[in-house]
Amino acid sequence: MNDDLPRQNTRPAPDKRRSAIEKRRAGMRQAALHFFSRFGLHGTSLDQVAERAGVSKTNLIYHYPTKEALYTAVLSEMLELWIAPFQALQPEADALLAIRHYIRLKLELSRDHAEASRLFCLEMVQGAPHLGAMLEGSLRELVDDKASVIEHWIERGDIATTDAWHLFYLLWATTQHYADFAVQIKAISGKTLADPEFLETAISNLQTMIMDGLIPRHP
Repeated sequence: MNDDLPRQNTRPAPDKRRSAIEKRRAGMRQAALHFFSRFGLHGTSLDQVAERAGVSKTNLIYHYPTKEALYTAVLSEMLELWIAPFQALQPEADALLAIRHYIRLKLELSRDHAEASRLFCLEMVQGAPHLGAMLEGSLRELVDDKASVIEHWIERGDIATTDAWHLFYLLWATTQHYADFAVQIKAISGKTLADPEFLETAISNLQTMIMDGLIPRHP
């Protein structure tokens, strides 16, 4: 045997190993979201999550030592997802186009991440025991910042005078309703946002109704 030949390194590269670990952790969070969005924190067991994720309970606990830690991780990931389109509202943007695009993005999120929306709704109904500090801290700061963007657009004459906070409540309520009350919508209309035609109809109608109220009325 020639000892001068380079030995092959059979250990996975650090980047690949980190990627594999994060993929496994993401699978755990996704499995947890499935149960948390239906049964809440106290109605979900780590055994259920581990089984759905295809890992041992020991492995799950290694990454998330407690059910509360797993719940917090799922909520944090979910908030990042929902906040991303909101952060895109910038003062230099075309106001009406930006809001139209925001409506589309939020409805697409309701289609693609309905479980995340329902978990957020469940957390709010329960009094936000795990998100209260964030709601009153970083999230409130973000909303205040975006309210200043709305006020800038009003001063620029791009949109009609409106209360920024009530505009946000309206946008959130109308778009997330399609995820939070999907069962009701399907029972009444026979369709959900998974139907491309129904999705486009929802986007078009919400855009029309909301934008009509925001178009400046010049004398």
